Amino acid sequence: MINGIKKLIPVSAKNYLKKQYILARHKGNKYYCPLCNYHARDLAAFGQDYPVIKEKQIIGAGKRFGACYNCGSNERERHIFLYLKEKIKLFANVKQFKVLHIAPELTLTKILHQSKLKEYVCGDLLIDEYREHYPAYIQQMDIRNISYEENYFDLIICNHVLEHIPNDMDAMKELYRVLKPGGTAILQVPISKIMKDTYEDFSIMSPEEKGKAFGQTDHVRIYGQDYIKRLSKSGFTVEIINLTSAFPACGLWSDEDIFVGRK
Repeated sequence: MINGIKKLIPVSAKNYLKKQYILARHKGNKYYCPLCNYHARDLAAFGQDYPVIKEKQIIGAGKRFGACYNCGSNERERHIFLYLKEKIKLFANVKQFKVLHIAPELTLTKILHQSKLKEYVCGDLLIDEYREHYPAYIQQMDIRNISYEENYFDLIICNHVLEHIPNDMDAMKELYRVLKPGGTAILQVPISKIMKDTYEDFSIMSPEEKGKAFGQTDHVRIYGQDYIKRLSKSGFTVEIINLTSAFPACGLWSDEDIFVGRK
């Protein structure tokens, strides 16, 4: 009888009921998600687990408990949102910002799209692969060849993208080109705490071997502590921001800084 009733319930309804159960189960007062306002007693697990991540102490990578049960945002997405809201006051001055968002995070992009910014441009090179998950306003875009004039955007969000691109210096220079003087570029990457120099080996081709070497099957390098120098060579003046101590209930990763590039 019960199994028969279950078969009559639509899949969408089942998924809704399952999520409501999860939200009720994990509801609490220890953590707060600034993107969706969900309060939780713990955070959900996500990420991939490769030995190299622990070996090289890669910040921003690995399997861990850091996701919001309600909206799915992770630590760096919440960190960036708080920076946008609290430091550059984006949401209080939306009409002043032309924003470029590369490979946009689903929760954050919905918030930004609804914020009535002066202009909001989203792009991803792999749009066909992610189209079923991405909103229709996200366009095909190669970060190495952005079809906008120089000095165009007030703000660029490029969060964990550069580690996927073999010729990352070309991408950095292109981001610098389209950023306005005085503009802000958020340039997050997974980065090793203990490696002085960035490690890359383009002879490693298979996803399996990339996972073993770089900590994710579609990464092409592990950034070292020379990451700031790489950004500087592209023209950026780099500032390091960390808001974790100011927002202890938001489940941020204390070691993960925000790399802010300015022109």
